[in-house]
Amino acid sequence: MGETVRIIGAPMDHGANRRGVDMGPSAIRYAGLADELESAGIDPIDAGDLHVPRAEERDPDATAPTDGNAKFLGEIEGVCRRLSDEVAETLADGEFPLVLGGDHSVAIGSLHGSSRETDLGVIWFDAHADLNTPGTSPSGNVHGMPLAAVLGRGIFGEMEWAHAPRVREESIVYVGLRSIDDRERDLVRESEMTAFTMADIDQRGITAVVEDALDVATDGTDGVHVSLDLDWLDPKTAPGVGTPVRGGVTYREAHSALETVSERREADGVVRSMDVVEVNPILDEQNETATLAAELSASAFGKRIL
Repeated sequence: MGETVRIIGAPMDHGANRRGVDMGPSAIRYAGLADELESAGIDPIDAGDLHVPRAEERDPDATAPTDGNAKFLGEIEGVCRRLSDEVAETLADGEFPLVLGGDHSVAIGSLHGSSRETDLGVIWFDAHADLNTPGTSPSGNVHGMPLAAVLGRGIFGEMEWAHAPRVREESIVYVGLRSIDDRERDLVRESEMTAFTMADIDQRGITAVVEDALDVATDGTDGVHVSLDLDWLDPKTAPGVGTPVRGGVTYREAHSALETVSERREADGVVRSMDVVEVNPILDEQNETATLAAELSASAFGKRIL
């Protein structure tokens, strides 16, 4: 075996608006993640799951900010603090952290831990911009806020567990955006982030877009974090997600994208951490989406057809 990948489960659904995504890590493991990684020449070590309090036992508004809307913010803080430590310790041990969500709010912890000692670029494979703050979010669901959190926008600037100063706007790249509310559209346009929409993929092809995304994310940084939200794919391919949006990438486009990431990893080693999020087994069909998550993870670590 070659590189060691530490699998870290973060079974959190406090940030989502539909229950079930907390079972995502178990579903991805059951779909054969370890075997898929081994087939790519990777040595997987499973660190188990972080403890996440049950939502039924907590008041979603008990820790809400006074000037905004953010459900279960205290619970999310606790999980993200522990996840940040786990990711940082994994990197310090010379292993690669692969975080299994859970909803996309876990990326706050992933990015915070991965960027402690490193100027970090980010590739965000997602249908959504995830740039709302408690002051702009209509729902209060924190899985729509992780990038705003790590950038310290709004009240997140006062929260050291969320704000990751070594993640800068100009080093964040969206790939495959297709569902953005009006406020977020303005925020993305006004920011220094790079955004490739599904229209860019249609026009230029997935490989060219991902190569350009990697060029941006590696410019002036010491490493890159890859965040893969399964709702990035078309719901006909990945039905088990809480916020499906028609018109996503195909099965082969997704594999090609992660294969391109792997080629860059093998060439210069800049990709240092990854999370795979928003698999909801309750909404899935025969564990199809979890199986795809396992396969795509293997593609990111070098598994090929030949």
